[in-house]
Amino acid sequence: MRNNRDSKICSAQEAVALIKNGDAVACSGFIGAVHPEALSSAIEARFMSEQQPRDLTLVYAAGQGDAKTRGLNHLAHEGLLRRVVGGHWGLAPGLGRLATEGKIEAYNFPQGVIAVLFRDIAAGRPGCITHIGLGTFIDPEFGGGRMNDITPNELVERVVLNGKTWLFYKAFPINIALIRATSADPFGNLSMSREALFGEALPIAQAARNSGGIVLAQVAELLDKPIPPQSVDVPGIFVDKIVVADPHDHAQTFGEEYNSKYCEPMPAEFEMESLLPPLAPGPRRIVVSRAFEEIHEGNIVNLGIGMPEGIACIAAERGFIEHFTLTVESGPIGGAPAGGLNFGASVYPQAIIGQPAQFDFYDGGGLDFAALGAAEIDEQGNVNVSKFGPRLPGVGGFVNITQTAKSLAYCGTFTVSGLEVAMENGKLRIVTEGKGIKFVKAVEQVSYSAKHAIQTGQRVLYITERAVFKLTPEGLELIEVAPGISIEEHILPYMQFRPIIRNVREMSAQAFI
Repeated sequence: MRNNRDSKICSAQEAVALIKNGDAVACSGFIGAVHPEALSSAIEARFMSEQQPRDLTLVYAAGQGDAKTRGLNHLAHEGLLRRVVGGHWGLAPGLGRLATEGKIEAYNFPQGVIAVLFRDIAAGRPGCITHIGLGTFIDPEFGGGRMNDITPNELVERVVLNGKTWLFYKAFPINIALIRATSADPFGNLSMSREALFGEALPIAQAARNSGGIVLAQVAELLDKPIPPQSVDVPGIFVDKIVVADPHDHAQTFGEEYNSKYCEPMPAEFEMESLLPPLAPGPRRIVVSRAFEEIHEGNIVNLGIGMPEGIACIAAERGFIEHFTLTVESGPIGGAPAGGLNFGASVYPQAIIGQPAQFDFYDGGGLDFAALGAAEIDEQGNVNVSKFGPRLPGVGGFVNITQTAKSLAYCGTFTVSGLEVAMENGKLRIVTEGKGIKFVKAVEQVSYSAKHAIQTGQRVLYITERAVFKLTPEGLELIEVAPGISIEEHILPYMQFRPIIRNVREMSAQAFI
């Protein structure tokens, strides 16, 4: 058997020495899952010792980092980067600082668009034509996804095809692919058998290969026997260098060294309810209990990180968790999505597909229901999750999910910073009001376009612990109020605008159980 792998094996330092000044580098990963930590840290070490490579273009879809030092935080050095095209920025605050200070050109594009764009680059297509991003700050009419004034408005434009307006995200060559897998066989084929997800490793590798670039792959082990062909995730013909990482650089996620439940089907006698703990009383429980009422039998669902994750706990508590299917934008279908630094993985998933394929499904309208958080909401119903003064968390998969789900619920407390509530005699009492207002006259940045949602006929609710609003063509309408809550005393004083008030009913009693 001809061995193609051994000539490709090298150290992380030798691998990243192949990166030249000015290269476009694409990196796979979702928070910490399938992120090649050994390679990204080696790039940082080389730059700190040699001041090389310089002026790189970094391209990535999902956020990769722990908001401290790992992941793409390794690359957050002035001089190392010239341009960044990324989906979510909040987990690599160093990159955000470079963008805010005008030290790099910086674009924030939807995570799903970037994931799919890798396939377009691989196929030699001119770019990605999609409706995703219309009406938001990513639309060239509203900024083109540019995160500072030094960034040229050149990577996305509006086009008209068959009488409809689309966004055209332009392709560009990828010189270096940074990917990760579990193992490499004697042919250099890669398997992700112990990874929590696949991400977009294959499209990134193909994009670099067909751009005349180099593919650097991090693995945990070398196999003596070939991987079964149906189990090869990245064929060896696409891989140029293979680095065997130390275990500390190859944790399954940034939250856990390894959890076999992320890679295994659910045992026959296992009950999903046991995976999801009950929620304690409080604002979060009220909000997600009300949002749960929007899920129907057989729905395909996406729940955002943070507060919306609690919807699954309520579903388990009420014996409904196996009556709909939870999905995660990273690729898992079914099971129970993990949270925190494990977000992106699912416990006992039914299936795992590539991230670009998952977004194909989402972008085409495959989600029946999605629930996400919202930091700012304005009188038109626009939502901002991506920019707050100097903070640039970015949108991640938010735009793909919120723009296309048939039914959408934004979940959050009515005010922020210090809110405390209590239930007394079946009524909600505001013990301490939050110091921050969430319902503003106009959002700082439009991450979600209410105008576009009205045009598509999307059903949209904005759910808080004391009130529920819905999106209408005239703006935000107050439709439900919690028992014990006064519109004049507890709602209107904490909004920068007056919502439409017509027929207001009491929130469902189920939300307060």
